[in-house]
Amino acid sequence: MGNYITKIFGASPVGPIQDHMDTCYQCAKELISFFGHVVNADWDQVGASRARIVELEHEADDLKKRLRAQLPKSLFMPVPRQDLLELLLVQDRIANRARDVSGLVIGRQMVIPPTIQQDFLAFVSRNVDAAKKARSSIRELDELYETGFRGAEVKLVESLVQELDEIEDDTDVMQARIRAELFSIEKDLPPVDVMFLYRVIELTGDIGDMAERIGRRLEVLLSH
Repeated sequence: MGNYITKIFGASPVGPIQDHMDTCYQCAKELISFFGHVVNADWDQVGASRARIVELEHEADDLKKRLRAQLPKSLFMPVPRQDLLELLLVQDRIANRARDVSGLVIGRQMVIPPTIQQDFLAFVSRNVDAAKKARSSIRELDELYETGFRGAEVKLVESLVQELDEIEDDTDVMQARIRAELFSIEKDLPPVDVMFLYRVIELTGDIGDMAERIGRRLEVLLSH
């Protein structure tokens, strides 16, 4: 079946898309170590973790550029080329957000207030869970592509997308709680620090949002 599809549609772009998603997930996952070191004020390790994030983000960017250049333009692809490109861009934003938030924190040597550290680290971890679930969904793309996005595999992907929605709901609740906790102590903190802490929370939450959007892009692919 795979050889038949390849002859008709050209080389499948799914493998490179999966590789890109794997790299974006690894980039987000590194935030768990990164913020663990931030909380411990171990800035040497923070720097090492940040370097790993930057390396992975660059790798994801290179994969994205190569795939965009090589993606088949065949009219006989089972899904529109533009839909695959949009999926790729959403995946890439996961790595971008990991790069952005880690750069902000290390650039200002930010301190996470002790009273919100536990909830914040749990929030980071849950957003990484969302990225992991998005990766699991993308790993099913090869089977979907070969069957023309039809068949039993569709049900599995729909289930994974539903789980993504549930995780993203969790991150929304956690984000609201952390923002409320920060609000309750912000009068005791330098105003500029407070402003950047809210930004760190927002950028971290974007990872879960982007993962959920991957689910939305998969639903678009399934609708064809």
